[in-house]
Amino acid sequence: MFTGIIESIGTIRALSPKGGDVRVYVQTGKLDLGDVKLGDSIAVNGVCLTAVELPGDGFWADVSRETLACSAFIDLKIGSRVNLEKALTPTTRLGGHLVSGHVDGVGEIVSREESARAIQFRIRAPRELAKYIALKGSITVDGTSLTVNAVNGAEFELTIVPHTLVETIMADYQSGRRVNLEVDLLARYLERLLLGDKAAEPAASGITEGFLAEHGFLNPSR
Repeated sequence: MFTGIIESIGTIRALSPKGGDVRVYVQTGKLDLGDVKLGDSIAVNGVCLTAVELPGDGFWADVSRETLACSAFIDLKIGSRVNLEKALTPTTRLGGHLVSGHVDGVGEIVSREESARAIQFRIRAPRELAKYIALKGSITVDGTSLTVNAVNGAEFELTIVPHTLVETIMADYQSGRRVNLEVDLLARYLERLLLGDKAAEPAASGITEGFLAEHGFLNPSR
């Protein structure tokens, strides 16, 4: 678990294909690795990764095909800047909100506008995530815990103050950039709870008669 409070900006220094997935080396900048052991979790742009080697100024981690398919990690290149946060401990201040490090979807920066000393971002989320995004609710963008200032359909707005721009990679954001999104854990659990006894029932099949007919498996003339 994490808090969404970014501790350091790191840099991708190596991306090595390995057995069908990727091994990544992240140089961690000012992040204190003194208490990090092999097997510990570190969030990289909101993606929970496991440290498998600790050479001193950073760590190596394996990135699975699933992670590459479900996040914007696939867009990273050598030299890319990334947000870093170590896993929380029982004594960690919960300055943001509870973050799992499991990306729910990939959003896109729609616009960027100056607002006094802050920057106003509008981000488009995948349609299936829109129901979890609420006005003044919490959302994680590339691992950063943020407050939603406006919602319009699947798009939401964020106002980013100068401190956050300096301490995260959000100053780099421009229109068209893809970002990792994780919605509020409480919203997901609440949705499941509201299902009541239906939660124990198998999910309905997505294969309908209309789908079969459209794809030539049924003869509509019969």
